[in-house]
Amino acid sequence: MADEIERKFLVSSDAWRNGPPGVRICQGYLCRDKERTVRVRLAGEKAFLTIKGATSGISRKEFEYAIPPEEAQALLDLCLPLPVDKIRHERKHGGHLWEVDEFLGPNAGLIVAEIELSDANESFERPDWLGREVSDEPRYFNANLAEHPWTEWKT
Repeated sequence: MADEIERKFLVSSDAWRNGPPGVRICQGYLCRDKERTVRVRLAGEKAFLTIKGATSGISRKEFEYAIPPEEAQALLDLCLPLPVDKIRHERKHGGHLWEVDEFLGPNAGLIVAEIELSDANESFERPDWLGREVSDEPRYFNANLAEHPWTEWKT
């Protein structure tokens, strides 16, 4: 068990694109409520089952387990609404690892950067391509993007 402490930002330019290619991720939700989410994820040739607790500020409990890719695919077939499809790019900046998610399908056009911190008050250097923080906006949570895709928002 671990506490996930994460901040999420919109991306304001393409300057992050200079780097290695990303990994295609397909993830779906078996349970999506305020107290917990249960997610299945195929990331390249790896697969995971993840349980996350309720969000408190920018922190929540997270449990993640590797599972066989065939089982992940079978679980994805059980997910409603449809899974979220994206490419995850990892970029290092200022001693931290940033995960830049470039969404596809019904969320195409949305690009979000996340940073995991060891403490909620940990300082970090902001890359030039980082835009507005959306950590406290639930509509940007992947579980919500599955049900309410970004391309359908009326802003």
